[in-house]
Amino acid sequence: MKGFIFDLDGTVYLGDQLIEGAAEAIHALRSRGDKVVFLSNKPIATRQSYAHKLTKMGIPTSVDDILNSSLIVARYLQNVCKKEDKVLVIGEEPIRDELRDHGIAMSENPLEVSYVVLSWDRQFTYDRLNDLYQAAIRGAVVIASNPDRTCPLEDGQIPDTGALIGALEGATGTPIQLVVGKPSKIAAEAAVQHLGLDYDACYMVGDRLETDIKMGNDTGMSSVLVLTGITTRAMAETSEYTPRYILNSIKDIVNL
Repeated sequence: MKGFIFDLDGTVYLGDQLIEGAAEAIHALRSRGDKVVFLSNKPIATRQSYAHKLTKMGIPTSVDDILNSSLIVARYLQNVCKKEDKVLVIGEEPIRDELRDHGIAMSENPLEVSYVVLSWDRQFTYDRLNDLYQAAIRGAVVIASNPDRTCPLEDGQIPDTGALIGALEGATGTPIQLVVGKPSKIAAEAAVQHLGLDYDACYMVGDRLETDIKMGNDTGMSSVLVLTGITTRAMAETSEYTPRYILNSIKDIVNL
């Protein structure tokens, strides 16, 4: 039995377009007894919406089969926050909902928070950057949901959380303290524990070298790059993050 950890955007689908052969490939893996989990860094959608989207596309999926950076942030804060700690959230409603569901106390006052969750926010403004900055310089621990600079769509890319990380680091002159999404070991551990397998029995399948492939390599999984998203073969051949396998698309995963 093997475990397959699939990225979503750029790997299983692009925007609302399912990648050809994705449904058939995942069905084949499940049918032969392998385990599958979906791990996305994208924090602007709920796990329920991911499950619904995949199911509608012909890949039957329960909420329990979805891990995303919002859930991983919420679980991390649940473990580290003291009763009196409050969290400033730079992000959209799905990540806020996940934190609420995990009992995380939030505040919009940057002067009273112990932690900041820095996530993708398409309504990001200068005022929000200032809130973020004021909390950070007063010692709040800044936790990014994911480091992705962009998110792939059918017709190109748009800025992601990495752009907001850059804004804060440009203001403070220091790196943020923690990223919990891919390629962190926190994200890898969440996926592998969900599958109930050892790292060396798992494949990390994705389209990004600096997140998907790096995480697979760093943790002893077999890293699989698909060429349907951000990364080209030429980029992979010159990268410091070398995938164990390069596939044209997810439909070839059954041949590994």
